[in-house]
Amino acid sequence: MKKILIFLGNPSTNSYSAKIADTYEDAARAANYDVDRVNISDLHFDPVLHDGYKEIQPLEPDLEVLQQKIDWADHIVLVYPNWWCSMPGVMKGMFDRMWLPGFAFNFDKHTHYLIRRLRGKTARVIIVIGTNTPFMTWWKFGDYTNEIVHGILGFAGITAKVTAFGPAERVSDTVREQWIERVRKLGERGI
Repeated sequence: MKKILIFLGNPSTNSYSAKIADTYEDAARAANYDVDRVNISDLHFDPVLHDGYKEIQPLEPDLEVLQQKIDWADHIVLVYPNWWCSMPGVMKGMFDRMWLPGFAFNFDKHTHYLIRRLRGKTARVIIVIGTNTPFMTWWKFGDYTNEIVHGILGFAGITAKVTAFGPAERVSDTVREQWIERVRKLGERGI
């Protein structure tokens, strides 16, 4: 049975992003996948790297548990709003803190090649864009998915696909419901 971890990166659980995460979760559970869910608002950790990577800060228990859940999952669903062409800062801080050697990657001491420790896992990144369409956001500002797809997930060996919705602040309820239906179908298929 496919194990799916759903992660809501929006600090607000009363948001359209949360509704998307809820929809995916409900559909995946109804399809009998083994599902777990984490909301970033429920995690307690310091998102700041106080000394950069010169010295690794000990991980808080919530980050250790999240690492275990990522190890457990076959498929990871990340849902978050596009804030300033990136993920919310607390979500980026979470990756800064826990995406570490020994967990997400290693470098071979002899060859210096990258060892992607999470190879074989897949991810669906669902991004909610407030004021532009996904294409116009890309056209104006560049690839707003590069950081998560390649710099974070891909670096660890996770193959990711992106679904982006927007402009969420300026569409009709009918369009929003069409987006929800797309997410429901993703959840039913576990992709």
